[in-house]
Amino acid sequence: MTFALRKILRLSQLAMVMAILGTALSWGSVDIDRMRQYITTHYGYQGVRNYKDWRALLVELEMSSESDKLVKINDFFNRRMEYAEDIVVWRQDDYWATPLEFLGKGAGDCEDYVIAKYFSLIEVGVDRRKLRWIYVMASIGNTPPQAHMVLGYYSSPNAEPYILDILNPNILLASRRPDLVAVFSFNSDGIWKTTSIEKTGTVSQLSRWQDLMRKMKEEGYEP
Repeated sequence: MTFALRKILRLSQLAMVMAILGTALSWGSVDIDRMRQYITTHYGYQGVRNYKDWRALLVELEMSSESDKLVKINDFFNRRMEYAEDIVVWRQDDYWATPLEFLGKGAGDCEDYVIAKYFSLIEVGVDRRKLRWIYVMASIGNTPPQAHMVLGYYSSPNAEPYILDILNPNILLASRRPDLVAVFSFNSDGIWKTTSIEKTGTVSQLSRWQDLMRKMKEEGYEP
């Protein structure tokens, strides 16, 4: 193969990659330039590395099966991020970090894992109606049950959810997580009580949700 032909092939491959990247990264209201500027301005090398690896993963998963998307996104955040309480990371008792803040800090609590997984899955094409943030009481060791949050994946509206969680790296049906007792769940579309299949409220009732959406918009990330 001549040098010229090899160069043409490399350029063709690069064009294909750029086309794929352009398609994936223009999904929804995702402003890549503003996101990149935010992460590089506010965080150091490790935060930028986390961000770049996250974006690469989302591009990789664009055409993958839904099960692959769940497993790889769950695994990415569980392995890459360090669990830490809000008072340690943010000097606040309760703080909902955006995905960029979470990646920048490299650490966060259960809500931050759920937020990052939820919006990442939406960006790679999982229907947001299949995903819910679930507040639970979690039994951890011999301590009294404590408030915790997990992400639920519902293959159909009335299906038993699979649980994506930082406490257990395996994605399991809710019935296989006896350590968790659900309290209520919500997503962008509404709020559900534990035993109800009908929505009982709107997410606008949650002040922290509104604050999270405002911050994400400022960062250029609204999948």
